[in-house]
Amino acid sequence: MSTEAWMAEGICRQVDGDLWFPEKGGSPRAAKAICFRCPVQEPCLRYALDHDDRFGIYGGKTSEERRELKRKAAA
Repeated sequence: MSTEAWMAEGICRQVDGDLWFPEKGGSPRAAKAICFRCPVQEPCLRYALDHDDRFGIYGGKTSEERRELKRKAAA
């Protein structure tokens, strides 16, 4: 599936974009709840990992969680 194709299927397109970038100390809970229901959660997470995206919620993971996944994969 091309990048554009899966992006068009994301539930995130129906929600305010600020939700995916909580302020420092803010909770990512609402964004994650939407991600976990999304049909393109996996390609979204893969995209963020492949592109080393350092901000926001992608595929139900925060930037810190994605860094941890990459660390574990490299070990």
